[in-house]
Amino acid sequence: MTSPLMKWLSSLIVPGGLLVLAAVILLRPGVLPESALPFLHVYPYAVFGLGLLLGCYFNRSRIVFALLVLAVADRALLHFAGGSADPDLVPRVAFHAVAFLLPLNLAAYGLLAERGILTAPGLARLIPILWQPLIVGLIYWAEPLGLARWLEYPFIGADSPAWTPMAQPALVVFGLAVVILVARVIWVRDALASGFLWALVLAFIALHGSGAGGHATQYFATAGLILVVSLLQISYRLAYHDELTRLPGRRALDETLLKLGPRYTVAMVDVDCFKQVNDRYGHDVGDQVLRMVASKLGGVSGGGKAFRYGGEEFSVIFPGKSVVEAVPHLETVREEVEASSFALRGRERPRKASARPRLRSAPRKDVCVTISIGVAEPDSRKEDSLDVMKAADKALYRAKKAGRNQIKP
Repeated sequence: MTSPLMKWLSSLIVPGGLLVLAAVILLRPGVLPESALPFLHVYPYAVFGLGLLLGCYFNRSRIVFALLVLAVADRALLHFAGGSADPDLVPRVAFHAVAFLLPLNLAAYGLLAERGILTAPGLARLIPILWQPLIVGLIYWAEPLGLARWLEYPFIGADSPAWTPMAQPALVVFGLAVVILVARVIWVRDALASGFLWALVLAFIALHGSGAGGHATQYFATAGLILVVSLLQISYRLAYHDELTRLPGRRALDETLLKLGPRYTVAMVDVDCFKQVNDRYGHDVGDQVLRMVASKLGGVSGGGKAFRYGGEEFSVIFPGKSVVEAVPHLETVREEVEASSFALRGRERPRKASARPRLRSAPRKDVCVTISIGVAEPDSRKEDSLDVMKAADKALYRAKKAGRNQIKP
């Protein structure tokens, strides 16, 4: 059984990390055959066009504006062709301004909450994309040498780092952006957060190569592709997964039932006395109970897959297993749930475990949770998966009627 940490690491690396690796390998000069060159010319337009359409369709302003930022950065580098070593001041300032502002924008859009596109907060986020080039241009018009000195200011030593054409201010901003987005990935653990992180990595690679005279367009396009893929991932998750429990939802269950072979077991699971828990302790504790039960069901052994059916009810599917084979695995989960309990936080209890409580007289209150399970498998009377589900639901009712906290076939 894969641990939650390994699942998270694999979701972080796939597909974002693999796309970064593919870009680094395939976009090096001479790696791709000449027959692929026409594709490389179309590739950026296809990515940004499709990405903007999907972002607008799903009303994801963060994706739309991040793609616009990448496109503006790419066009600025191409229009002011050159790099940090260019003797002309305009290409130098353009390069260092893009290298400084791009990570700031990606980190900002990676952190902001979603507010839609054609809304007042959404349109307000478009303003920085418009005024940043204008402000850079005005400062350059008023004090070109001063702007260049500021963008190339050496914090450490007199020269820029020898290993990259980017100046130290841009490197500092990139470092801060990486720290911010890594913290975001650890905190929220969703595809969009990791997508922004990998897009930032590719933006760094693009600028590193562009400043030395290379072309950044394909790297920026791949950064955009990562954002588009992360948008599709999170849209899929919203459609097929339950946000509270992080388990697949009813739609995913319906599709799984259509793919089952002739031999399988369906288990219907219900949290005992859940309404009383909600009424007595509140919905916050009720949500904790559901998350705890979901985590136990999600780790069921024997090849079972858990789903949130609705309310306090769950379903577990065991493809290729009979009821006799599935019950021991369900019994293990039932015992794990029964052994779990919540220590309710009283007003005297400190917010941190290390802090000393002011009063020690209040007794600890635990919420004990149990589950009832009904199981069924197809036979001559119930060949359809919906009939098997109904049979499992009837078995669940028998388990409830027999005293709860047990399994009934």
